[in-house]
Amino acid sequence: MNEMNFTHKDIVVALDIGTTKVCAIAGFRNEIGKIEILGMGKVESAGVCRGVVSNINKTVEAIEEAIRMAQRKLNFDIKVVFVGIAGQHIKSLQHRGLLTRESNLDEIKRDDIERLILDMHRLVLPPGDKIIHVIPQEFTVDNEQGILDPIGMSGVRLEANFHIITGQITASQNINRCIERIGMKVGDMTLEPIASAAAVLAEEEKEAGIALVDMGGGTTDITIFYEGVIRHTAVIPLGGNIITSDVKEGCAVTSQQAEGLKREYGSALADEVFDNRVISIRGLKGHAPREISEKNLARIIQARVEEIFDYVVNEIKKSGLENKLIGGIMITGGGSLLQDIEKLVALHTGLHTKIGFPNEKLAAGYSEDFVSPIFSTGIGLLIKGIESMELDPEYYYKKLAEAGIKDAIAEIDVEVTAGAEKEVAAVSNAKWYEKLYRGTLKWFEEEPDREF
Repeated sequence: MNEMNFTHKDIVVALDIGTTKVCAIAGFRNEIGKIEILGMGKVESAGVCRGVVSNINKTVEAIEEAIRMAQRKLNFDIKVVFVGIAGQHIKSLQHRGLLTRESNLDEIKRDDIERLILDMHRLVLPPGDKIIHVIPQEFTVDNEQGILDPIGMSGVRLEANFHIITGQITASQNINRCIERIGMKVGDMTLEPIASAAAVLAEEEKEAGIALVDMGGGTTDITIFYEGVIRHTAVIPLGGNIITSDVKEGCAVTSQQAEGLKREYGSALADEVFDNRVISIRGLKGHAPREISEKNLARIIQARVEEIFDYVVNEIKKSGLENKLIGGIMITGGGSLLQDIEKLVALHTGLHTKIGFPNEKLAAGYSEDFVSPIFSTGIGLLIKGIESMELDPEYYYKKLAEAGIKDAIAEIDVEVTAGAEKEVAAVSNAKWYEKLYRGTLKWFEEEPDREF
């Protein structure tokens, strides 16, 4: 594909609005199914607190700059972005649905599954909350349990367990408001830990059982997989920024100096610090320099990291899968770059631990800096955006048309007419619940909860 011939319908843009950074990534899926990156923009975030937009103007400025950097190699302006949502307002719950069918002679169809999932969207939630994802886990057909895809089976009684993720309506509205202020549209909104999982986890790891811990600046997100399905999600309102704050108070330095100490000399495991060098820190104007030993710095950091992973262990226990995670724990996000954190987590939790890099689905040839765990969420959002566009191209082109792309309506007609058979085949091979989620999301976007 020639770089100069790229159009809106070829490229997907992901936007990670985090506590410490705003990152925009543009890319596409190549002919062998790998993700190619065309452009990336990363700027400091000043308007987000613990994963939630707290200052619209500052966030808009950061998004504009990140988008401007990402589209330098593109011959058009970005109009539609796929964004993530996170924050301590995110909650999850388990619910079971039941559908009694009229006849056991007719095969179970996708419509039956849709009815079950739509029932989940009718759950009564606390005021101000909305459903973000409804994830089917397993089905039961006439008391036959453990069925992952019941379509085509016969049965009267269809039951299902669902993992339901909710969040505050205002949080998603503020994200939409930021995007719309710069003349763009939100193509889709994905929970950030789910996006990170798409970037760093292999299918065999999801099948074996693994806990993905995404350590961001403001929050630590947990996603637990078992038998290929998401079983538990949680958001801990502690991240890298709280470690920096501890260093600032413990060493009596400025925030900027504390961040530098953490990155340059910090270790998550004090026992791994053997030299115990003395670090000299420049004092404020007119003040003498301050000194701290490397081991004491590590002790400050270790105490907070252990606290964070106490919460992680608690969430793993709540999932009921503490003895079934063959894959152990995978850490990603900026916090995973902390020296010796892999060793500390393994010792503290008793589970095999490794660092997750977002190169699972990327094409070869990218530098180590580019596939850093810092970009796991952004690359995961790009992957989810490409999957979303491929599953429902008509919806994507409509978003382009809404954003002011004049030829997008024509593209809808051409794509749907010329590629109808191809699209039907793709949808039939795709996971049915992803297609269903797209339709359900569109329905809720068209009919907002006015009482909120």
